[in-house]
Amino acid sequence: MTVTPGKQQIVFCDFDGTITENDNIIALVKHFEPPGWETIVKQTLNRECSVREGVGKLFSLLPTARREEIVDYAVRQARIREGFEEFLQFCEEANIEFYVTSGGIDFFVYPILERFPIKRDHIYCNGSDFSGETIRITWPHACDDSCANDCGMCKTRIMRQFPSEHYYRIVIGDSVTDLEAAKLADLVFARSHLAEHCEKTNKPYIPYQTFYDIQDYFQKEVVRSK
Repeated sequence: MTVTPGKQQIVFCDFDGTITENDNIIALVKHFEPPGWETIVKQTLNRECSVREGVGKLFSLLPTARREEIVDYAVRQARIREGFEEFLQFCEEANIEFYVTSGGIDFFVYPILERFPIKRDHIYCNGSDFSGETIRITWPHACDDSCANDCGMCKTRIMRQFPSEHYYRIVIGDSVTDLEAAKLADLVFARSHLAEHCEKTNKPYIPYQTFYDIQDYFQKEVVRSK
């Protein structure tokens, strides 16, 4: 596999279940166990409701009175996937742009990533509002006119800011939030639900378990931009 000469390589990397080993939203609701959370998760994963609707419903079950406890648990339980820091260093040295495109929430995405050298404007995620009785999720990067999937954090909207004429677009992901992004990508690294979807739709992808796997593939197969 080679990159078209003159194109800038750019990575759009999922957060929950990709940068972190587990899905932090699922971990949160599973830990605090608000009534009805399992049904909402199942409906979202089965695409019976949109990601935006599902995520919004899940957090509306959590009381803002427990904000400190919720934020502390979300940050404390997160485990970074092996090789992530090294892959970031590799991307910097190889002149590969790296963006985090996350369906996660700002109150845990930013604190978990703050120890890594990623510019804040290279991190896209959903927002949160703790001013009411329950947590309200806000959507600063909602779908534009080119997407009707009600994504919440619309990864294709972000990707379209980097047109294929000039960029070789690489997606790294694991779940339903990455399905539409994978369709626009020149190269997909997938695991879990995303890999299953790629199999069903005959979308070529590279399987991975750690970021070392991804870095090894880059070093062996990807021609670096000059």
